[in-house]
Amino acid sequence: MGVDYVSDLRDVLRAERRRMRMTRDQVGRAVGLSGASIAAFEQGRLIPQPDTAVRLDQVFKTGDKIQRGAEEARDDARPSWLRPWTEHEQRATMLRSFEHSLIPGLLQTEAYTRALLQSGRLPDDVIERTVQVRRERQAATVDRPKPPMFCAVIGEAALGYGPADVMREQLTHLLEASRRPQVQILVVPRTAGLHPGLAGAFVLATLPLRHRSVYLDDQLRGRTVTDGADVDELERSWEIVRGLALPVNLSQDLITKAINDYH
Repeated sequence: MGVDYVSDLRDVLRAERRRMRMTRDQVGRAVGLSGASIAAFEQGRLIPQPDTAVRLDQVFKTGDKIQRGAEEARDDARPSWLRPWTEHEQRATMLRSFEHSLIPGLLQTEAYTRALLQSGRLPDDVIERTVQVRRERQAATVDRPKPPMFCAVIGEAALGYGPADVMREQLTHLLEASRRPQVQILVVPRTAGLHPGLAGAFVLATLPLRHRSVYLDDQLRGRTVTDGADVDELERSWEIVRGLALPVNLSQDLITKAINDYH
């Protein structure tokens, strides 16, 4: 179904541009983007952001046709198993994340996300749509006007995987994020040894009225867990890994050292 929505939007954009007898560059100039961005929309590699969809409807005089198509394509670009969790992310008052070998998704730069997806030999259009979905998740959580408290515990190994240029930018972003009042980043040093977090990444969401849910990730897909006993077990794991992590200032020092190691 996702391909249908994206294909429909592609077809609409191409047809409307041709109806108006405009080139991609002309459409791009009219909406404040490049012709290459218009090409990406028409090829299904990117989905117009809401404000861009509004401007495209205005240029093509199509009411809200493109806005509706973009919204459907954006919803469908998120895997069905991810949708329940993104709704929890957007409602959360606090998010607690653990990652052993990767930078948490909500703190990833686009270049880091793209490099990670390219390592899996995914098609370019899938990579670009996934990058866009992740960017939108960041905008709806840690970058929103009143963000939730976000505490990310990261294994030291995560600071050392990736191309040098990508990692310099990523770790600099991580360091800057750690200075935000609503973000706390703690690093578990390699010397911590075995701990329950090594079994896999997870995120705990505290929701209004003290409801809780957990997101578990694996190689194929993630799943949302709301069963009280399971959430309790993962909160126990969280407390263990958080207790093994360095304090904020020492974690920042370790991130800074990792940045310098890439120069």
